[in-house]
Amino acid sequence: MTPLVAYLLLFVAVGIGFIFVHLMAGKLIRPNKPDADKGTTYECGEPTIGSAWIQFDLRFYVVALLFVIFDVEVAFFFPWAVVFGKANALVASPAPETAEAYHQFNEQAWEMVPPASRNDHAAAEHDYLLGVTSQKIDRYRELKAEEQSAGKLPQNKKMELDDLSRSQRIVDETRLRAQLFSWLALGEIVVFFGVLLVGFAYLWKRGDLAWVRSLAAERPGEPAA
Repeated sequence: MTPLVAYLLLFVAVGIGFIFVHLMAGKLIRPNKPDADKGTTYECGEPTIGSAWIQFDLRFYVVALLFVIFDVEVAFFFPWAVVFGKANALVASPAPETAEAYHQFNEQAWEMVPPASRNDHAAAEHDYLLGVTSQKIDRYRELKAEEQSAGKLPQNKKMELDDLSRSQRIVDETRLRAQLFSWLALGEIVVFFGVLLVGFAYLWKRGDLAWVRSLAAERPGEPAA
């Protein structure tokens, strides 16, 4: 028996036992006092009037379908909110000054990149930020201070400073891309929500959302009361 089959059997057994125990406990504990009112059909707390074999108002199904449609559409806001929040958090994060801060920023940025878009350039930037150490940060600050005091560095030190400053350039470019992405996501959700509002306004104008309407107003040729 494979572990998957064993887990399935375990869940089935627990589910059946859970239902059986509660049904038996209710049968043994609850009072049994049958009554004529208890045997009647219960429908939302309202007493049933007339026969059930009648033509039901189709507006109920229209409103129910509209609720399902708009409810499902609103569910798409949640993944967008997660991605939008991550992008804004990346833009608003403080400038990393330690190796741990660089690594944390790198992981946040790497989560924003879909697996299908993780090309060689993105992987190279990711690996470079992972290689940032406290020694490299101290060396960068030392060369930067020497450049500010001397005004110009030798060619070898200038090349070393350019290589060490690559991490800061990656951070700045990543923040810029995250900011552009957040604006794009905001524009997309505005368009998406606008389409929903247009559809909702169209249904409102048609009167599909008016649940209580006069029967006289629905019959042509008869004045509304």
